[in-house]
Amino acid sequence: MEKVIEYQSEIWLSIGQTFIMVGISLLAAILIGLPLGTYLYLSRRGNLYENKFLFAILDTFVNVVRSFPFLLLVVFLIPFTRFVIGTAIGTMAATVPLSIISIAYYARLVEQSLLDVPKGIIEAAVSMGASKTQIIFKFLYREARSGLVFGLTTATISFISYSTVMGIVGGGGVGDFAIRYGYQRFETELMTFTIIMMVILVQFIQVIGTSVSKKIDKRS
Repeated sequence: MEKVIEYQSEIWLSIGQTFIMVGISLLAAILIGLPLGTYLYLSRRGNLYENKFLFAILDTFVNVVRSFPFLLLVVFLIPFTRFVIGTAIGTMAATVPLSIISIAYYARLVEQSLLDVPKGIIEAAVSMGASKTQIIFKFLYREARSGLVFGLTTATISFISYSTVMGIVGGGGVGDFAIRYGYQRFETELMTFTIIMMVILVQFIQVIGTSVSKKIDKRS
């Protein structure tokens, strides 16, 4: 534990950087990915906002972003990141590609969760005279809430994984610390500590997310 104590300030800094990157990408997933995934579902053939043209555009966007190897996506977005943030280096710059992948990733999970909602629920809502807004918030989201939470849990864990490679743009984070101090300096103790720390964090998020998902699942 001597090396851990010696580098504790750097460890805390890397943890903070990871939380910033994951936190902002998670916010982007909720604020943009959720509506995007919802519209992907609603614009499908036979749904409330059927629109083949817009569906094709949004579906292609999600597919392209998700099919990009993340490291290449980070490099590809450097000019855009520089335009948005003013720099392509640093923790805040790292949040740009992370947010874009998080939006596409969670949008697809949202769409899949909504597709699991029985068609009869929507038909019943329409027959009762519910507005489109009511159908979305009081029926669709209510029925799919367990899947939405579980999907967000899965997405958060993926965002943590993505954040570990952000050292390429100086984003820092736990993954970057493990590589720079643990791997490159052959400090096995530091490498092991950061791996254990990441495993504990992921397990904690998984347990909390799964518990909440089960608790709000109306089928259980």
